Amino acid sequence: MDLFTILQVLDSTVRLATPLLLACLAGLFSERAGIFDIGLEGKMLAAAFFAAALAAITGSVWLGLLAGIAASLMLSAIHGLASITFRGNQLISGVAINFLAAGMTVLIAQDLFSQGGRTPSLIGKGRFEPITLPFAEEVIDIPVLGPIYYELISGHSILVYVAFLMVPLSWWVLFRTRFGLRLRAVGENPAAVDTAGVSVVGLRYAAVAICGVLCGIAGAYLATGLQAGFVKDMTAGRGFIALAALIFAKWRPWYALYACLLFGLLQAVALRYQNIDLGLITLPVQFMDALPYVLTVVILAGFVGKAIPPRAGGQPYVKER
Repeated sequence: MDLFTILQVLDSTVRLATPLLLACLAGLFSERAGIFDIGLEGKMLAAAFFAAALAAITGSVWLGLLAGIAASLMLSAIHGLASITFRGNQLISGVAINFLAAGMTVLIAQDLFSQGGRTPSLIGKGRFEPITLPFAEEVIDIPVLGPIYYELISGHSILVYVAFLMVPLSWWVLFRTRFGLRLRAVGENPAAVDTAGVSVVGLRYAAVAICGVLCGIAGAYLATGLQAGFVKDMTAGRGFIALAALIFAKWRPWYALYACLLFGLLQAVALRYQNIDLGLITLPVQFMDALPYVLTVVILAGFVGKAIPPRAGGQPYVKER
């Protein structure tokens, strides 16, 4: 395998890991505050549809991005209302959001565009175009480093760079700010936070809102950056893979980056190498499509070790009187 082929696979890895990373960081904020969110998949799906729909109607990808974030925030508000205010079961609320998004997106898409639950293909300013970084074309002839900079680092859409910048930002917010300390404390011992005079409900709603924004960006990237429009169930389980990556990362931002890159690499390899001939048998395309999901289960079952979630995770807080 030559350098060019390796760079192509790694380039696909970065693109495929971006929505996983954003969704994983979204779940990180939510679960660190004690709110388990199975609904990452539904929020991404709703954001993907509304981002693509508004971008198709207006021709502006930025308006599409705002619509995607707004849709995800609305579902986050529903999840927060059910889980925090009404103290409902967080897992059931997340599953309900997934079902709601799966049906709602196709129904509205068919009503608006009459294309079988799809949106029109996005062109021009209706989608995020790749950005060529400074001096990328000038250094391409430099051995090894030039192609790496030109093929792997440069040439991505702005949301890819935003996703990777969110990793150190999330680490700083969670581990170097008072807000982050309180957020983590809410997920471990909300009674102690309440005793200190800090609103547990307010912090958990803030975490759910951050989760909604990040899921909105992830979904918008799927429909306007990674692809050029919305199709039915286009998230294809990425929300659940992001949850798996979060467990694999043990709820830490930098480990989340490595986990998402690993899962992105598995998907990139599966997409590039299909119908592999092993001599006696030929691995069908369906096998390669399923491989990332199978390996996700194998990795979680055999290599994660003991992953301990926040102690107050999944438990509604009832203030003592």
